[in-house]
Formats: sequence, C-alpha cells, structure tokens
Amino acid sequence: MNLKLYERIEMKKIFLFACLMLLGSQLFGDDKVYRLRLASTWEATTPVLGAAAEDFKNYAESLSGGRLQIRIDTPSKHKASFGVFDFVKSGQYDLGYTSLYYYKGKDAKTMLWTAVPFGMTTDEQHAWYYYGGGRELNDKMFAQYGMKTFLMGSTGMQMGGWFKKEINSVADLQGLKFRIPGLGGEVMSKLGATINTVPTGELFMALEMGTIDAVEWVSPVYDMPLGFHKVAKYYYTGWQEPMGDCQLLVNQKALEKLPADLQAILEAAARLAGENFQNKGFYENARIWAELKAQFPDVQVRDFPADVIVALKKATNEILDEEAAKDPMFKEILDSQRAFLKIGREWNKISTVAYINNVSGIAGESAANPISVGSSGTTNPDSASSENHSAASDSNATDGKNLGATNRPAQ
Repeated sequence: MNLKLYERIEMKKIFLFACLMLLGSQLFGDDKVYRLRLASTWEATTPVLGAAAEDFKNYAESLSGGRLQIRIDTPSKHKASFGVFDFVKSGQYDLGYTSLYYYKGKDAKTMLWTAVPFGMTTDEQHAWYYYGGGRELNDKMFAQYGMKTFLMGSTGMQMGGWFKKEINSVADLQGLKFRIPGLGGEVMSKLGATINTVPTGELFMALEMGTIDAVEWVSPVYDMPLGFHKVAKYYYTGWQEPMGDCQLLVNQKALEKLPADLQAILEAAARLAGENFQNKGFYENARIWAELKAQFPDVQVRDFPADVIVALKKATNEILDEEAAKDPMFKEILDSQRAFLKIGREWNKISTVAYINNVSGIAGESAANPISVGSSGTTNPDSASSENHSAASDSNATDGKNLGATNRPAQ
C-alpha cells in the first residue's frame, strides 16, 4: 500500500468523523454559525496557489453544512504578504494560508516545515509528518506561539534557477550575482555567490540588464509568466527545495471555540484543498514545460556538476548543524527528519527512481532522469544514470501558445 493510499484512508477517517459529528450536531440542534477570517500570503490570481484558499473555504463551508463561514483577505486587503504568521499569532486573523519558511527570521525552525536543501521530497516529508512523528513535533513547536498548523499542499520539486551562463565548477559561483531566497541563498553565499534581493516586478529587467546573472523562482507554471526563458537559456535542476509545503495556520483560541466536528472539518478541508493544489501544480508544470519546449527549443536543462552538488550539500549541513547546536528543538526536528530520510530515500531509489530510469529506455518513452549529470559530464553522487537535457530533445512536445498566467507567487 503506497503513501497516497494511506493518505486517502486517513482522509476518509477524518471525513467519517466529521460527518458523524455533523449528524450529531444536527440531531441535537447545534446549528450555530462560526465566522472565521483568513489571511493569505498570495493573491487569488496567483497561479495554482491562489485558488487553494478559495478551495479550502468552499470545502469547509460545504462539509459543515454552512456552520463555518470563512472570509478570505489577500495582500491587497491586509497589505502584508509575510505578516500572516503574526496575524494569526495575535488573533487579528483566525486562520492563515502561507508557507512557514517565510518566517525563518522569527524562528529558524519554521524552514524545516517547508523545504530544506537536500532534504525530503513531498512524499517523504508527508510520510514522516503523518506517521513518523513530524506532526507531534509540529504541535509541540507551534503551541508556544498559540497556533496549530495543518498541511495544505506542496509545490513539489522546485527547479534550481535560470542562468545566463553554464556552471561548470564551484569556481563559477564566485561572484555570481544570484537572486535566490532563504536557506538556498545562504548556502550559495557560502560558496562565493553574491545574493541579490530584487523585487518580483523587476526580476526580468534585472536579469536582462545584467544586474543579476541568475534567478531561482519555483517551477514552469510560476517561472514562465515572468519571461526568464527569454534571456537566460540554462534552466538548472533543483537541490534547494525538493518540496515546498504550504500550511493553514490556526489560532489556538479560535480553534478551541469550535465544536470537535468543525475542528476536524478545518483539517479535512485543508488537506483536500492541498491535494487539489498539488495535483493541479503537477499538471500545469507538465503542460507549460511541454509548451515551452516547443516554442523555445534553445532552452537547455542542466544539472549542477558533481563538485558543485557536493559543495552545496556540505555547506547546507554546516548551516543546519550550526542551527541545531543553538536550539535543542531545532536539533530534535532535524534529527527526526534525517533519520526518516535515510530509510525513505532508500525506498524511493528502488521504487520511483528505479521505475523512471528503467522505462526511460523503452521506445516511445521520453528520457527521464531525476538524478543525472552536470554540464561537466561528471555523474552526480547517487546517480542512477547520466544525461544532459535539452528543451528540443522531446519530439512529442506540444504546440501550445499560452505559457501560463501572468500573476506571481510571493517568494
């Protein structure tokens, strides 16, 4: 039985509980309406991410028979994309839809719940979260902030960025003007890159004019509307965010005012909306990448060379170990994640990775290689096969004309 099936079984249990509680409330006349306010980090028009909050609202209101009523405020209303954590903590909002690593400056542990370079993939992280003790650690951590969090989808694997020149060795990172946020930026900085902060609306011009040499964003559905592919022809595979979890933050006092069935419905609605977000994101990434290959065949996908990957991983572990030495709870969470990653990754290698590599040689299958070679031609550690990638390499690319929506996610 795979993880997706386990998750569906778990979700059915939550639904069953919520339905039973709802039936009980109707039988005993509990028809009080609870009105909650939700602050989102993203505008409703943001590709994929923006629809998740509305999905959550619709699921929660429907499953509760209208006893939950949720108002969504986006940044155009509350004026603070990255203020959601404080909004929910203070009780200004009952709920928040955001990604926890945005609040690394408040608490370094928050990044462990969204993405860690060289960390777990979405399936690995969610397996650990629901069945490997992650949820209990999350509850323990956020109790100090008067909050509870529920998973609400993931971006999945993120790409390593758009580069105007190839990266052939660690030496090529020296002085590289790179827009990359978070822990990935700290890691690149340790290897000599100059990390630039550029407003979203100015990124394309900065890349075109040479203010920056490279930019890391998310994945095709988010990247293509920004036009990076028009001025930077090397699209590098990822290492910095092997997943990108989003969360529903819930003020603990607001949660405790709700009957048990409505508490369960909030989580069920978050998980359903999150599943929609993940599935739609995968679909749109595949669709838009196929369109880009047809329209811009000169774009080339590259993997970072082995010496770069080794250096990036070493720098990542140094930063994580430094944080763990300062904060016992950071260490507790990190140790738990690393312990599960050891066994989770071994299973992934002989299942998903093996399958993709095995079928890639069959006639009619596109070449597929999740762990492959860098532009130096040196195989990366733990590689199952080696290959460089070109946008023109797949003759089955579609001839689509629309490279995604025009709105941008906060990052």
